[in-house]
Amino acid sequence: MKKYPLPPFNKETAKQKVQMAEDAWNSKNPETVALAYTLNSEWRNRTQFINGREEIVQFLTNKWNKEKNYKLKKELWGFRNNRVAVRFEYEYQTENNQWYRAYGNELWEFDENGLMQKRYASINDLEIEEQDRIL
Repeated sequence: MKKYPLPPFNKETAKQKVQMAEDAWNSKNPETVALAYTLNSEWRNRTQFINGREEIVQFLTNKWNKEKNYKLKKELWGFRNNRVAVRFEYEYQTENNQWYRAYGNELWEFDENGLMQKRYASINDLEIEEQDRIL
């Protein structure tokens, strides 16, 4: 399976990858999101280590069951060959109606078929009031 655009990336194709990821994550469909990753994709998400599509689907299912009204924005930070760096922020609401904005950075590495084989995410949460939402 190929997931275009393929590496090596230029500014335009790296931006495409970032927009595709933003759109997929905002769908909140774990199975759709997981298709962008290799079968044995390696993740670090905060302090969690996730390996392979099955674990990705389970992780995202749990995430979006807890994080209501999730909305994400990603921005290309840099790229080189088969790697992309991304800055992002997202907002979500917990089951007790508290809003949060999460800020972070991701480092991505793609295989020759354009599937992400590594994703390392560093994320910080900020408690916000509903009227302070920006996304």
